[in-house]
Amino acid sequence: MKIAFVASEVVPFAKTGGLADVAGSLPKEIKEFGHDIKVFMPKYFSVDEKRFGLEYISWIGSIPIRVSGRSLDVHFHKGYLPNSRVEIYFIDYPRFFHRHTIYTNDIDEDERFILFSKAVIELIQKLKWKPDIVHLNDWQTGLIPLLIKDNYSWDKIFNKTATVFTIHNIGYQGSFPKETLYKAEINPRFFESPGQVEHEGKLNFLKAGISFTDIITTVSETYARELLLPEYSFGMHHVLNYRSEDFYGILNGIDYNIWNPETDKHIPHNYSIKDLSGKLENKKELLKHFGLAFNGNIPVIAVISRLAVQKGFDILLSSMEYLMSLNFQLVLLGSGEYEYESAFNALANKYSHKFGIYVGYNNDLSHLIEAGADMFLMPSHYEPCGLNQIYSLKYGTVPIVRKTGGLADTVKDWDEMSALGKDTGNGYSFTDYNGYALTNAVERSIRDFHNKPVWKKIQTNGMNEDFSWKRSAEKYINLYKKASRK
Repeated sequence: MKIAFVASEVVPFAKTGGLADVAGSLPKEIKEFGHDIKVFMPKYFSVDEKRFGLEYISWIGSIPIRVSGRSLDVHFHKGYLPNSRVEIYFIDYPRFFHRHTIYTNDIDEDERFILFSKAVIELIQKLKWKPDIVHLNDWQTGLIPLLIKDNYSWDKIFNKTATVFTIHNIGYQGSFPKETLYKAEINPRFFESPGQVEHEGKLNFLKAGISFTDIITTVSETYARELLLPEYSFGMHHVLNYRSEDFYGILNGIDYNIWNPETDKHIPHNYSIKDLSGKLENKKELLKHFGLAFNGNIPVIAVISRLAVQKGFDILLSSMEYLMSLNFQLVLLGSGEYEYESAFNALANKYSHKFGIYVGYNNDLSHLIEAGADMFLMPSHYEPCGLNQIYSLKYGTVPIVRKTGGLADTVKDWDEMSALGKDTGNGYSFTDYNGYALTNAVERSIRDFHNKPVWKKIQTNGMNEDFSWKRSAEKYINLYKKASRK
């Protein structure tokens, strides 16, 4: 099959979240199955042409793309995903994409991704490459199924093209005033009843993707079920229930070439499931980094996260005074909403003997935290997939999570499994979204940390799990075939 994979961010070129990790890994695995896959993304200011060996596509030159009644000249560059032969094409229009952040609140945010969507389609036309599948990701690409089916329906190159649309986080929808219809040259009839692109009186890019794609996916099976409920869907449950027969959950994978304690180049001491001694040495280095005293009998609980309500920081903050009375050390890496940054900074100052914090992004430190911590806390209000709990399992760092989305699909509570007579638990989870349930899970993990045979079993259960991209890629390929048949 020929597959066009379209995303607004791709590792290592640009990243704000898990979408970039998926877009940088899944196409490589699909290529390994023998399919012809090409990736498409915007060329942001941060994309270094020399560093990544990009080539300007001179034989195409520029293509005029119509946005808001204006003709904008767009250029294109080509490269490869690192350590692969997967081609990646960059949509180059500096006025839209050379900004300080990937996503903005600027008045022309709608125009930026209208241009991206149309430019991807017109580049495919110029390449004279007939994709069997166009795989789209999140609201930034949500108009493409409609554009292919309507605006570009005249081109036979798309006659047999099916579309797959993946929702990575339904909280972000691309909602713009009705006037955006005309900027994108979308027929107003799609906005009127039954409102295939309309939500709350606005043009909703995400709803357009859901309405017009052939197959819809999201990034875990539990999150797919949650999105059919009003509580989790941010208003999209009606259209998703209407399309429920075409809606699937496929758990994200991780790249074990990057996240593997045996080979990780970012940590001072590599280790394996057969010999965990290196993990203790990493713990010493981690505590030294945060200026905390090492004691092998005191567990270290880690948090790496965007500091936001979605990630459970409201219930974590409300529980902190009680948690700080327990016998463990806490390290936190992340940034986000000001109220949480300032509150956790203040707590780190108050409890400086047991709580270390780093506000910001630090890739090396994130690897050291995974390798050196004993537990990893993710109390998310909702979590489409989550990757850090999967990294933690591989590193023998026992996850403590709220049972939602991908967290529910990857973490099996030790006590729940034990009650069923099974010793297959790989972490701790809680269901109710409150501080009591969170602290209870933390206390259970601390209890078992001191029971070394039990703790070793929980660690090795996690390290034996396989969440590689190969399994996920096979499921996507099966859905591509299903979409083609539709």
